[in-house]
Amino acid sequence: MFSNNNNSVSISVSDDEPNDLNRIRTRTRRKRKKPGHRTTFELPRYFLRLLHRYWIVLVFLLAVGLLVFESTSIGTKSELKIPDSSGKSKKNDGNLNRLDPTTKVIGGVRQRCLKLLPPEELEHLDILERKHSSSPVKKVVYLTDTNASSMDEEKAVRGNGTRFNLFTGNQTFAERENSFQVRETVSVHCGFFNENGGFRISDEDKKFMKSCEVVVSTCAFGGGDNLYEPIGMSKASTQKVCYVAFWDDVTLATQEAEGHKVGEDGYIGKWRIVVVKDLPFSDQRLNGKIPKMLSHRLFPEAKYSIWVDSKSQFRRDPLGVLDALLWRTNSVLAISEHGARSSVYDEAKAVVKKHKATPEEVEVQINQYRRDKLPDDKRFNGKKALSEASVIVREHTPLTNLFMCLWFNEVVRYTSRDQLSFPYVFWRLKVLKNINMFPVCTRKDLVNSIGHVRKAKPLV
Repeated sequence: MFSNNNNSVSISVSDDEPNDLNRIRTRTRRKRKKPGHRTTFELPRYFLRLLHRYWIVLVFLLAVGLLVFESTSIGTKSELKIPDSSGKSKKNDGNLNRLDPTTKVIGGVRQRCLKLLPPEELEHLDILERKHSSSPVKKVVYLTDTNASSMDEEKAVRGNGTRFNLFTGNQTFAERENSFQVRETVSVHCGFFNENGGFRISDEDKKFMKSCEVVVSTCAFGGGDNLYEPIGMSKASTQKVCYVAFWDDVTLATQEAEGHKVGEDGYIGKWRIVVVKDLPFSDQRLNGKIPKMLSHRLFPEAKYSIWVDSKSQFRRDPLGVLDALLWRTNSVLAISEHGARSSVYDEAKAVVKKHKATPEEVEVQINQYRRDKLPDDKRFNGKKALSEASVIVREHTPLTNLFMCLWFNEVVRYTSRDQLSFPYVFWRLKVLKNINMFPVCTRKDLVNSIGHVRKAKPLV
């Protein structure tokens, strides 16, 4: 007989089962990988295996690349620096003959640093003659020694333990103090003290220099820098302005050896070459101060002069520069201000640090200025106290002539670094107020800076 008790296992079946299976299948499909695919953990191991296998090839390729880089660098350097006959290397002349204006942003508007007249107006610009009846200095008398021609007197001046000589005269300290006293007629040492003092110029060159009303000048002594042709001038300026470069025999020989020969008319391009004989100082930097500061002595009939250091190329119209920096600003002297410093005492530290002068001679000069109570001000009469002085634009008036004489005497008495003595003379000669200390960007618009090409040879 059959019993009703079923010893069976019941299996429950749910309608949701197909969905669970689908979810499992979906997850399984998501984990499948395509052949060749590697996870982020496998990639580093893969590259390590490649590096281990091919490291020799990699090192070889790096070595070849380094050799190619070095060879191209050497080739580039040889193109930029071409050895000259003296064994020196010429500097890169990338700035040469550039006429593009220098600009700066003022009040959100970009403006040109040097505001010249339009070209058509420059062609009709004439030399302005001004009267300075209000100037406290009416006449400057330059001290000379017409009797100091004997050898004994010459030795007495040259052997005084200073750099004073027959060219400068032996200025005493009392005479130095007296020269700063402003009067209608001032007597002052200002070079060319004695006819045997040196800096001799031919009669033909003197005649030419006496004919100049406006002059742009530069100099290179001891075979120093090259001569760069002035550019950017108007046709009117070409007829009214003299361009004069002062050389000595060493520079003349150096330039001729490089193919820069002076023509039969005495010119190289627009520059009239004046060869100076018997330079008065063994320090060529000091010889360079003569044409830089004493242009009124060299060009006695000139009304205006523009000095440009030999490391630069003058690139603007001279009459336009006079108009922009002197006439429109009612100034008699315009000089480039220092771009890095404003204090003479900070400049003294920089001069020593850069070995531009010995610590002993700088100390003598600065100690004297401290005794004279020269303040450590950043500005005098509202002007920046320190000048860079690679470009000097000035009108030849009794007051500016006196200023330049005083400045020259300071660089003879102390160091040749004229940046140190300019603030002192500017501070002492308080009556000279209408000076235009133009900023660095204006100086950059005036000249193309090339830099010094070679070191000048000192006189033995």
